[in-house]
Order: sequence, then C-alpha cells, then structure tokens
Amino acid sequence: MVCKKCEKKLSALAAPDKWKEGSKNAVAGSAGRKINQNKLLSKSAKLNRFNPMESKCKICKNKVHQDKGHYCQDCAYKKGICAMCGKQVLDTSSYKQSSK
Repeated sequence: MVCKKCEKKLSALAAPDKWKEGSKNAVAGSAGRKINQNKLLSKSAKLNRFNPMESKCKICKNKVHQDKGHYCQDCAYKKGICAMCGKQVLDTSSYKQSSK
C-alpha cells in the first residue's frame, strides 16, 4: 500500500509505452526518452539496481523488495500504513486479520 504522495516516487517500468507521437512518454527535447533505448541497460537502471542487503522492514525485519520502502507489504497492509513513508492510509480496526 502506497499513499498518493509516494506514488510519484515509484520507479519507472522497464518496458514503458511504445515510442510514438502522443504517448505518455513522448516528451520533446533532450529530457525525453531516446529512440530504441534499452531501459535495462541504461545508466539510470545501473544506478538503481536491486540490492538485497539495502533495507529491512522496520517492524518484522524482513527484506523490503520495494525501492525506497521502509515497511514490507505484509506489515503495511496489516497496519494500514504506506509502505514508503509510514503514513496511515486506511483504518484496519474493524478488519479481522490473522497474526501470521
């Protein structure tokens, strides 16, 4: 679970929209995506590669698979908090959840 503020921080897809006029990633100028660019081999992808020792959940100490995340998905759902910032997203007081 991620709040609306943290949705902007999520990483980009490895295979975005096909390059064409009018698509979401069609940006004019040098800031746009290069034609025939492989996102997996680009410089930005090499800097942000998955590092298994990078972060652990603050609650259960398991590995966090989300980039820039502080809580694993299980703990974030059980507590009703954002997995990235810890902000309360939904009220789970009336939910019947197992402790597992």
